[in-house]
Amino acid sequence: MKIKLKLTPFLLLCLSGGLAIFSSTMAKNPALPLFIRSMGVPVSMVGFIAAASTIVGIVVSLPAGMLSDVIGRRRVLLAAAFVFATAPFLYLLITASWHLVAVRIYHGLATAILGPVALAAVADTYSSGRGERIAWYSSATMIGRFLAPFAGGLLIFGDNFRWIYIADGVAGVLALLAISRLRFATVASTKAKEAFRQHCRKYGQEIAFIFHHGGILATSGIEAVQYFAFGCMETFLPIYLNETHGYPAWQIGILFTVQILAAAFSKPAMGRLSDRFGRIPLISIGLLLGGIAASVMLLWSNYAALLLLMALFGLGLATVTASTSALVADMSRSEGRGGAMGVLSSIMDIGQAAGPMVAGILLGVISYQTTFALVGLLMAMSAALFAVLMRRRHVFGGAGKTS
Repeated sequence: MKIKLKLTPFLLLCLSGGLAIFSSTMAKNPALPLFIRSMGVPVSMVGFIAAASTIVGIVVSLPAGMLSDVIGRRRVLLAAAFVFATAPFLYLLITASWHLVAVRIYHGLATAILGPVALAAVADTYSSGRGERIAWYSSATMIGRFLAPFAGGLLIFGDNFRWIYIADGVAGVLALLAISRLRFATVASTKAKEAFRQHCRKYGQEIAFIFHHGGILATSGIEAVQYFAFGCMETFLPIYLNETHGYPAWQIGILFTVQILAAAFSKPAMGRLSDRFGRIPLISIGLLLGGIAASVMLLWSNYAALLLLMALFGLGLATVTASTSALVADMSRSEGRGGAMGVLSSIMDIGQAAGPMVAGILLGVISYQTTFALVGLLMAMSAALFAVLMRRRHVFGGAGKTS
């Protein structure tokens, strides 16, 4: 008797998201900063190259979310999947640092599109238990994230990064095949081809609603702070551990695997807690946990201590991000939800791009330890400010469960 496994649209979306993020994460963690340094780039400039792909997200995420509201999620996801499948092979052609910038910009298109559109697709499908469903999708992508650093670390041989990018390409092609099988209905305010003209008129109102909604902007800003810290750690911790303490790439990869593993396994539970007890307290607690971990991260070089602190940072990351996407979905309107998720992703990308650049500048004048301590302090202060601000009920614009 044959057992036929049927992949629902939600499971297929989780699978494709996990493969896509596995591919993109392996391209940068821990490979990217080590690859940049292997080309003789000074530490102060590493952050600017590393941020190239994230800067694309600032520009692309919002229009990608809006476009998916108009033409459907599947078509836009297919465009992202094409980039996931082709970009990794371009790394094999790089011979100068500016080549790497160009490839990172192209590769950044994929994650910039995937993030808001996939989240909007999940939010469309589930109104009850939305926080938990979004958390399950995010955990699927985090499985890709936690496998990627370990696999990538094993595939680095000295200054030879070729095998990493071949593996990236294979995973990207598999993601394209998975996304090509996606079939799901998309929530839209109108139907048929005439919808485009009506959407163009209505989107002025929707974007005005989003950018005048203090709750959406504040929540997006707090996610930017979270990813500011994540970008700093992702870019400069590998360099610090490799050049200061001599840790090999595979051990550095395990550290990031533990971080994302902690986030992946705790995120559904955090999403469930946010559905039950409210998004705001979870976001503040998560930022505080991450701030503590970042502040003391470099006080010890002991590998066991680093593993524990990376796990704590991952738990904080999961606690924040399980609630931010759900909170924005709660406060947005269904016909403009893709745009709202695009705003969230764009502002998040501002934080993630700024993190490596600011940290690189700081490292020119202060130590790694002091830089990471300042990042942790920023997270703790932001947690307190967010909790106070979001208690002012007029910020919400009357939408969603936020307390």
